[in-house]
Amino acid sequence: MQLIEISDLVVDHDPGTRERLPVRGADVVARLVAAGDRGGARIAAGLACDDDGNLDPLAVDRRLVAVHTELQRLSEELRLGDRIAELLRPLLAVIRAAGHTDGPLRVVDVGCGLGYLVRWLAASGALGPDVDLVGVDFNAALVTEAGRLARAEGLPCRFVRGDAFALDEPATVYVSTGVLHHFRGDDLDAFFAAQATPGTAAFCHFDIAATGLAPIGAWVFHRARMRDPLGRHDGVMSARRAHDDETLLAAAAHADGLTPLVYEPRGRSNPFCTTLRPVIGVRPDLLPPLRAELGPGPSGRLVGRADTVGGTRQGASAGEGAA
Repeated sequence: MQLIEISDLVVDHDPGTRERLPVRGADVVARLVAAGDRGGARIAAGLACDDDGNLDPLAVDRRLVAVHTELQRLSEELRLGDRIAELLRPLLAVIRAAGHTDGPLRVVDVGCGLGYLVRWLAASGALGPDVDLVGVDFNAALVTEAGRLARAEGLPCRFVRGDAFALDEPATVYVSTGVLHHFRGDDLDAFFAAQATPGTAAFCHFDIAATGLAPIGAWVFHRARMRDPLGRHDGVMSARRAHDDETLLAAAAHADGLTPLVYEPRGRSNPFCTTLRPVIGVRPDLLPPLRAELGPGPSGRLVGRADTVGGTRQGASAGEGAA
């Protein structure tokens, strides 16, 4: 069965103008049926349509905002902000020390959704006052809601609708959470290649760890904590679509000039405890001080492609062969 998330089908935009395009409800249902996903098709068949058979854009937006609001609760329970700050703090420390930027350090969240990560980092002050926090997403409804929440919370961060890799002010560090599994093949390679921009010192992308337990855990977690059937469907599908470490490292190698690494690789972590893990890319001169900043414990879980292809090569030094 082809693995498809409903939320990927219900919104479409003109790639040139970004103008929203109508989506026929029957086409969404047909895609899911053709993929062998009759459960997903039943959920899609319940989405509101206008007299022409097109999905009601306002109803779709309300549904996606509601689903992402529920997802924020899961992110809070998984302490996602703490986990990414654990890596971003030392990463930004070595970037500051190396003088990789003349202006403010800028962290750009790619596919930010409701901006939970950016808002958490802004609220906690975890990265310091010299860091410009920006969330970017193509979905206008999600970006608008993210900005509204940030203003209501009085947070020093901003949100932009558009292409995160085409901003006037590029990122010092690109980050994302739960985005990588939406890309396959050449699209995944292109996602990483786009980050090899001047001024970008690193990237840090968290996604679901592709363990055998991930789909089961996602089913239990989403069944217990999410009420919307669309969110439950897509949550489990996300876990089933998660990329393994080798795939992520091979794709991340397309970011020219950045050394790809995974943190807590599959072969060295407890599958019962590992739900999310990041793939990281850093400029080669930043790697030794980053290892030093992380300390002897975590740096032992920071490895490159040569350590993961064909199974984990136990005993290999951290990051050996990655540069």
